[in-house]
Formats: sequence, C-alpha cells, structure tokens
Amino acid sequence: MIEKRENTSIIPGVLGKKEKHLRDSLLQQILNIPGGESIKKCIQCGCCTGSCPVSYMMDITPREIIALFRAGEIESILSSRAIWICASCYACTIRCPQGVQVTDILYALKRLAIDQKIFPKRFPVYALSESFVSLTNRFGRSYEPGLILLYFLKTNPLKLLGLVPLFLKLFFKGRIGLLPKKIKGRETFSRILREAEIMEMVVPVQES
Repeated sequence: MIEKRENTSIIPGVLGKKEKHLRDSLLQQILNIPGGESIKKCIQCGCCTGSCPVSYMMDITPREIIALFRAGEIESILSSRAIWICASCYACTIRCPQGVQVTDILYALKRLAIDQKIFPKRFPVYALSESFVSLTNRFGRSYEPGLILLYFLKTNPLKLLGLVPLFLKLFFKGRIGLLPKKIKGRETFSRILREAEIMEMVVPVQES
C-alpha cells in the first residue's frame, strides 16, 4: 500500500519531488561546510547522541538525523524540534570518530528550514532566530527589547502585556535603552553578511 503525504505518492527507495528539492538544497549547503562531505562517513555509532547534553530534550537524536537524511526524510528532520534545541557546544563534532561535522550540519538544516518555512508545530523557537537575525542585520548587534517585541509579535502578542512592568522597571533603572544603538562600521558588517550569503549559494549540486 502506498502512503500519502501532501497528496504525493511515496514509493520506497524513490524520492518525491519535494524531498529531492530539499535534499539538493541541503547538499548545496553542506558542500559549503569545511569537511561537510564527512557526512558520508557516519557509522551510526551514536557517539554524537551520547555526547549531546540536550539530546534528552530532542524528539529525534543527532544520530537519527543522519539516518533520516540517508533515508531521504529531510522534511521529517526540518519538522522536528531537534535542530532548534541544539546548544552549539560542538561536543558531538569533537567526539565523532569519523570527523562528521554534526553541529555545522544542524546549522545547515536550520537555514534550510527557514528558507523553506518548514517548522515544528507548537515550538516557535525559529521565530526567535529570525528576530535575532533581523536585528543584527539592521543594527549590527542584538537589541533585547526589540528581540522580545519581534518574537512575541510573531508568536503570542498578548504575552507582551505581562512584560510591560518588567520593561518599565528596567528602563527607569537605566538597565535598558528605549532605542537601539548601531555599531560603528555597520555598513561594512552588512557587506560581510551579504558576501557570506552569496558564498552559500555558489556551490552547485552534482547530479548522482
């Protein structure tokens, strides 16, 4: 019996059009990671999962992420909470006996999730990431009041009302500014970010 997902037939061993697009997009990002091709060397030993301090909070473990990638289940990975829970401690990468760049691969998955707008349900941490990137691109630095404002406007605006007393208390004590301050050389910083985005797009994916 053929399973259905989003009105697309799923045949074992054959990638659907959407999965192939996601896989090609992910491979393009992985090829930009120094040593990214090491993903082929994974032996499924589980050292990454055993080294991860937050794996107990993940719905799929780092080892399972690599296995799902090989199985062509990219959308399942992007829909999980795991890639957003990663603490970026690099313990998995450091301890991997095969030198797989696990943490950097998780970053590539986050970028792909944002590009394709595929996020886990009832877990809007991606909104925090988007808000942070938006502010740093504009001002060259984070701005906590703006970060909180953007995050809750994207997720639950009503929660902002409960934070007003705390904001006023911090503001009158001089612990928080009303308006953000831009860094010196912000235009140079913005050009660096733009160049980095261009570099991510220049590696073509080889057809297998």
